[in-house]
Amino acid sequence: TRGTMGLRGLLCVCLVSLLALQAVAAQGSPTRNPKGGKKRMAVDAAVDGVVIRSLKVNCKVTSRFAHYIITSQVVNSADTAKEVSFNVEIPKTAFISDFAITADENAFTGDIKDKVTAWKQYRKAAISGENAGLVRASGRTMEQFSIHIIVGPRSKATFRLTYEEVLRRKLMQYDIVIKVKPQQLVQHFEIDVDIFEPQGIRKLDVEASFLPKELAAQLIKKSFSGKKGHVLFRPTVSQQQTCPTCSTTLLNGDFKVTYDVNRDDACDLLVANNYFAHFFAPQNLKKLNKNVVFVIDISSSMEGQKLKQTKEALHKILGDMRPGDYFDLVLFGSAVQSWKGSLVQASPANLEAARNFVQQFSLAGATNLNGGLLRGIEILNKAQQSLPELSNHASILIMLTDGEPTEGVMDRTQILKNVRDGIKGRFPLYNLGFGHDVDLNFLEVMSLENNGRVQRIYEDHDATQQLQGFYEQVANPLLRDVELLYPREAVSDLTQHRHKQYYEGSEIMVAGRIADHKLSSFKADVRAHGEGQEFMTTCLVDEEEMKKLLRERGHMLENHVERLWAYLTIQELLAKRMKLEGQEKANVSAKALQMSLAYQFVTPLTSMTVRGMTDQDGLEPIIDKPLDDYLPLEMVGPRKTFMLQASQPAPTHSSLDIKKLPDQVTGVDTDPHFLIHVPQKEDTLCFNINEEPGVVLSLVQDPDTGFSVNGQLIGNEAGSPGKHEGTYFGRLGIANPATDFQLEVTPQNITLNPGSGGPVFSWRDQAFLRQNEVLVTINRKRNLVVSVEDGGTFEVVLHRVWRGSAVRQDFLGFYVLDSHRMSARTHGLLGQFFHPFDYKVSNLHPGSDPTKTDATMVVKNRRLTVTRGLQKDYRKDPRHGAEVTCWFIHNNGDGLIDGIHTDYIVPDIF
Repeated sequence: TRGTMGLRGLLCVCLVSLLALQAVAAQGSPTRNPKGGKKRMAVDAAVDGVVIRSLKVNCKVTSRFAHYIITSQVVNSADTAKEVSFNVEIPKTAFISDFAITADENAFTGDIKDKVTAWKQYRKAAISGENAGLVRASGRTMEQFSIHIIVGPRSKATFRLTYEEVLRRKLMQYDIVIKVKPQQLVQHFEIDVDIFEPQGIRKLDVEASFLPKELAAQLIKKSFSGKKGHVLFRPTVSQQQTCPTCSTTLLNGDFKVTYDVNRDDACDLLVANNYFAHFFAPQNLKKLNKNVVFVIDISSSMEGQKLKQTKEALHKILGDMRPGDYFDLVLFGSAVQSWKGSLVQASPANLEAARNFVQQFSLAGATNLNGGLLRGIEILNKAQQSLPELSNHASILIMLTDGEPTEGVMDRTQILKNVRDGIKGRFPLYNLGFGHDVDLNFLEVMSLENNGRVQRIYEDHDATQQLQGFYEQVANPLLRDVELLYPREAVSDLTQHRHKQYYEGSEIMVAGRIADHKLSSFKADVRAHGEGQEFMTTCLVDEEEMKKLLRERGHMLENHVERLWAYLTIQELLAKRMKLEGQEKANVSAKALQMSLAYQFVTPLTSMTVRGMTDQDGLEPIIDKPLDDYLPLEMVGPRKTFMLQASQPAPTHSSLDIKKLPDQVTGVDTDPHFLIHVPQKEDTLCFNINEEPGVVLSLVQDPDTGFSVNGQLIGNEAGSPGKHEGTYFGRLGIANPATDFQLEVTPQNITLNPGSGGPVFSWRDQAFLRQNEVLVTINRKRNLVVSVEDGGTFEVVLHRVWRGSAVRQDFLGFYVLDSHRMSARTHGLLGQFFHPFDYKVSNLHPGSDPTKTDATMVVKNRRLTVTRGLQKDYRKDPRHGAEVTCWFIHNNGDGLIDGIHTDYIVPDIF
């Protein structure tokens, strides 16, 4: 309750993302439950004197560009301060562009800046809750934005959140979805959707999942005529009630507006203020026959419901194939098998045989993803080259997988190259990632490099419908090799204008800039291959029609066309940077950042800070977009409550200097083998520590800062009787007492500050955590990296049990990526080797094992007999590792380490 007891009229605010709305109030000095947490209660029409007086969602659409504003006013009529929470959900594809709070005639506004600058200025981490506008993934297509406030006695606060998106046409329509969840009766509730489409609106429908159809027809007003459409939902308080005497609300679900436009020809060109948008969706075309290969993961992880649903979806998809289509099926587990090995026509007999094949196939071991894809590519390439009648078909490759490559080629870079070299731009690759264990970023890069896209299939009761729904979007190709061409001297900064295929029910959208005084020469030439003929058309701008549109829509039209171009450009740059490395990636990132700042979008490269809005520690919030769809990071952390007050200068600190990491590093892994890289010698030393399960060993200890890393050993389950039982690190404790930082890592969970009930993360999470000078990055199912400012950078590698492994339980590896800033007094089994030391090796001779070389080593004034051998570094490949040649020091490192190994046994990981 610190920071809320003495507010005396100060207001603390919390806000949420844009499509679900909710408010919760609590006493200004809340009571506590037995576990020490705040008691919270849902607010009805006037619980504790707190009400949502108004809640309005305004959506304006101009030529597919949607601009949303949510405005809400909260009133506290009580004599004590109250906590209020607002939660809104917005589409994952949307960008927040503005946020403001007004309280006691004072305005607190958002300020968008590059992410690095924001985090330098506001250095406390998301993990401590200072990113008040916390945005997290919510469901399949939404992100949730939450912020909490304290509203002072007899005070009110108004919140205004703005976000924008481009509506994409799918299955013949555009969707506007607003998730409604106020959790109380609202005095003035309103959803107002205004649509302006120059082509004219063909249809407009509305449905509210929380209202019966008869009631929805009474309460929702909709109309459309010509270019304009309008939807208004403004229920009274009594119409919101679940019953005439109830204080609970009906409003809980999706409010969905769907529409489509007239399409008389393919020439929908819109020009305003030297920017243009071209919407291409021709009608009345014959469907192309297609060549399609389904590449299906049948590894053991697909067991159970996933396999059942995949088979159900394949049965339905096969039933939708047209007689002129050709197809084949490829299955990959540990090995790769195909149904026919070549394309066959979708005749009734072949389809029935394929359904029997689908019904009978079973699971088979690991995941040879590379092999499965290359087989599918080979089948399509062979058909195009050897069967002329199929060369005019639209070829499509669709892969479904639920995991990561664990058999055959497993290096992701090599897999990407193999797929690129195999497809060579001939056809699109669509990747479907089943569940949350899949590396969706890897699959997305692969799809983007091959003219396709990726989609996650959620493990749920409707996974069959999700799979079939994706197929329906690509089931009916109408054109292939589509090019939208514009005069070079007239245009610049074009968005993507070449597409492998155009599908029924979709739309190709291109935007760009028109040079000054070049409108008269501006046109669009469209070229493509259709069924049995070439498709060609030329589109010209109707300048008189453009002037008429500007008179009708005015500045909004000009603004929306330009922002549509900016939105598409930023989205494409963010996707492009995923495929690049080095300077090329830096250049693309810089351009995306520059445009994000210029157009004030919160993207994965920018953050919004709220001036004057602080928590009890005087720190301002940072609003970040989750990076799930762009980078393997997500801002996460517990919520905090914020106050509105005069802003103060923010503390600053230097950014972390994480250099390019070396190929060889110091670390410890497996049973436990210690690797000590000696860069000045370009060599590596190694030793083992043999101790009992449960023993805790000191790995790193810096007495100057208190920073420490300790590891606890675990035994190998189901070991053979009479044999030495291997031990592995099963628990690590990383601590930085100067900042009250503790991190406990096990093969199951990662826990921040476990002694004070901190948040717990799974290895399935992608997370970027920050607490003072410590950064923690969790990379799903692979590793985590801990970086300490003015200290070291360390990596923890996760080892999972896999079929054929000699180890019977999961364990951890620990590596030192950068230690040059650690103090000279740093010690521990690894820490004592962080700074240069010398040794000499001489008298090389055959050892007791004639296949290995022994030698004499002089180190730390001691003379040792050492053996040349091999150990493994598992940072890049946790399953197989990379071999490292090293001098092995016998007897628990005796003579190399200071003292004896039992000196490093400590009582606890902290």
